[in-house]
Amino acid sequence: MWSALSFLTTLPVPRHATGLDRRTARWFPLVGLLIGALLAGLALLLARLFPPTVAAVLVVAAWAAITGGLHLDGLADCGDGLLPPVSRERRLEIMRDPRVGAFGVAVLLLVLLLKITALAALPAMWPALLAAPVWARWLILVAMQRPSARPEGMGAAQQLRLSPAQLALLAAPPVAATALAGVWHWQVWLGAAAAIAATLGLLRFAEQRLGGVTGDVFGAVVEVTETVFVCVACVGNV
Repeated sequence: MWSALSFLTTLPVPRHATGLDRRTARWFPLVGLLIGALLAGLALLLARLFPPTVAAVLVVAAWAAITGGLHLDGLADCGDGLLPPVSRERRLEIMRDPRVGAFGVAVLLLVLLLKITALAALPAMWPALLAAPVWARWLILVAMQRPSARPEGMGAAQQLRLSPAQLALLAAPPVAATALAGVWHWQVWLGAAAAIAATLGLLRFAEQRLGGVTGDVFGAVVEVTETVFVCVACVGNV
């Protein structure tokens, strides 16, 4: 549990919690639940102090701070590697490069702007914030079932084979969070369904372009899941 917290967040953990193995990943959905609870509580506070747009910007900033920008970095690398018309080998080479290119910057800006405007458009931010991070971390487990694009790296190290029954059991936290949030905002169920569909599409796209998944793809899964979730949760708020 501590290792999962250390890997996915910047929250303080015991110093010995530095390892990352396949057991760690099983805690990802519960870490997502903690992130969602923190963001939901922050949103409730900020909504009392600031206009919706300002509150949304502050929430998204806190969202990135809690995760240390880990998933945004993966998203940017995927933007640079998956979108240009280059060979598979060149894509993997680009994604190893720590520098961010034009595609990565464009994808980052688009995702951040969508998160901010979608949250600002919601009548209450906290239901979507509670559920979206949990689904995102559970969908990392789904991504871990896919073949790795390279024999080394995080994508290969985090190959975690789970049965459908195990995946279903580990989906308990996101389902519970969505059920709770859905009492106040039924559109979160639509957000969850759309986020799952979008993630499966992203994984298929990555496999077509790279021949498998990488650690950067895991980061992109989180950001795409969360962004699609909050955007679709706005359905009907016009």
